[in-house]
Amino acid sequence: MTLSVLTTLIFTHLKPHMVLMAALTVLSVSGILSPSEALAGFSNSGLITVAAMFVVAAGIHHSGGVDILVNKLLGSPKTLRMAMLRIFLPVVSLSGFLNNTPVVATMIPAINSWAQKTGFSPSQLMIPLSYSAILGGTLTLIGTSTNLIVNGQYQAITGEPGFSIFSIGIIGLPVAILSGIFMLILFPKLLPKGSQQKDSLHNLREFTLEVMVAENGPLVGKSVNDAGLRNLRRVYLVEIERAGSVISAVSSDEVLQGGDRLVFAGDTEAISVLLRINGIVPSSSADEIHLDTNRPERCLVEAVISPHCAAVGHAIREARFRERYGAVVLAVARDGQRIKGNLGAIKLQAGDTVLLNARPAFVSRQRYNRDFLLINDLDDETPRHDKAYLAWAILFVFVGIATLGITSMLHSALIAAGLMMLTGCLTPHQAERSLDLPIIITIAASFALGAALQKTGMAQLIADSILLLSDNRPWLLLLLVYVTVSVLTEMITNNAAALLMLPICLEIANSTGLPVEPFVFAIMMAASASFATPLGYQTNLMVYGPGGYTFRDFLKVGIPMNVFAGGVTLVLLLICFPM
Repeated sequence: MTLSVLTTLIFTHLKPHMVLMAALTVLSVSGILSPSEALAGFSNSGLITVAAMFVVAAGIHHSGGVDILVNKLLGSPKTLRMAMLRIFLPVVSLSGFLNNTPVVATMIPAINSWAQKTGFSPSQLMIPLSYSAILGGTLTLIGTSTNLIVNGQYQAITGEPGFSIFSIGIIGLPVAILSGIFMLILFPKLLPKGSQQKDSLHNLREFTLEVMVAENGPLVGKSVNDAGLRNLRRVYLVEIERAGSVISAVSSDEVLQGGDRLVFAGDTEAISVLLRINGIVPSSSADEIHLDTNRPERCLVEAVISPHCAAVGHAIREARFRERYGAVVLAVARDGQRIKGNLGAIKLQAGDTVLLNARPAFVSRQRYNRDFLLINDLDDETPRHDKAYLAWAILFVFVGIATLGITSMLHSALIAAGLMMLTGCLTPHQAERSLDLPIIITIAASFALGAALQKTGMAQLIADSILLLSDNRPWLLLLLVYVTVSVLTEMITNNAAALLMLPICLEIANSTGLPVEPFVFAIMMAASASFATPLGYQTNLMVYGPGGYTFRDFLKVGIPMNVFAGGVTLVLLLICFPM
């Protein structure tokens, strides 16, 4: 069963939560696990704590708490290393106590704007942003969902009280500091500097944008210049398609006609300004169904295509975005470059950044349907800035009472989540949207697979095999565990990899009489420290499009980071826990 689940996750595009729920069903129906054993993950304290932490993180986000740090700490650095350091310090600190996905989602548009002001390319800053968030998640037990659910399963299997909130910090803090120094030294030489274009879009991430001149609209009969389309900031009119022919190098005196298809290149904010011009409507053609253009009932959303999106591999016209998502694709960027050619013929790939004109319900639906990794809801609600300091106070009190042992981490997280809503840091609707249902289901169902490994004796068999391979040498045992989890994390979800390996590691510790802590911490670190590919960790995929990266860019910097962070982790574990 475990082998078939791993094979399905690695070689198919089926969503992890669906695969693991199918495995849970088979385990329960076949009698391998009783119904209570199969469903135990849904009541695990670690899982409920993860759900509460999603709400707490959303409270910081919607109150504008993250904006305080961004505005005060980014500043005007003179060098790339100083710019990376100004990203590293606040993001590591934030990610130690908040889910790193909303942290990165909040920072991406801020970093894009900041890059334009400072003259650095987004490609020099986006990977450091993602890696800083990953490293920050290793500082505390609440830094990532992986740490929480590993602690929850450890408590369920052993009956022990589990680990304290800062227990992993003895490993995570030195790893984060040393890896940060490693990034500052090495990354300026390895990260791509972005394309050097000779037009007005020199430092901007380009999009292909098609819009139309409305039939009988106010722009018909006006020249490009008189229509206000020549001197728009950060956006450039590339060509006009009219009656099947293309007018390139458009003159300012060119007179617009109803139905003209205008092709622009520019960044997201400039596009949103363009679409507010009276007489400009989304592009449409006879073979495309387009949304109603009643713009007050539409929102602009910038999103990254997930590898599990049903539209991957299909041309935009074939993907039926309107029927499937209630959205129209306005623009596509790949590797930071404008994709040339007809928009409807562009075949989407995982990691593409798309600009969508969508119904307002699109954002809330995609919280549950992970076809997209939302980057920037351009018409998002204004943060409640007057609640920002209150939200931070709630977080600090939550961390304090959990650290002092006044109450359990579960109860602390639930109280903090409740206070975020009661004090107005976020609305109940926003709290509901913050719950990442696929991740929660994946975690809960993974518990069943881990329980089956232990109950059937498979965990013992795998543990014996690892022991045989290591020749009973503790340092090699630890290395094999770390490498196994790290490789699995790059191929399947980090939560599933950690939950599969924990019962095996507990069997290894019991069989050898070695302390269990280094093995548990090795799992937490290996599952979190995933740098080598954009698919290995969600924040990597989120910055893949906005940074204009290729897969090779991640391999170039990510493999050295994986090796360095893994080496530091193993050395620290052997020093702190003599075996």
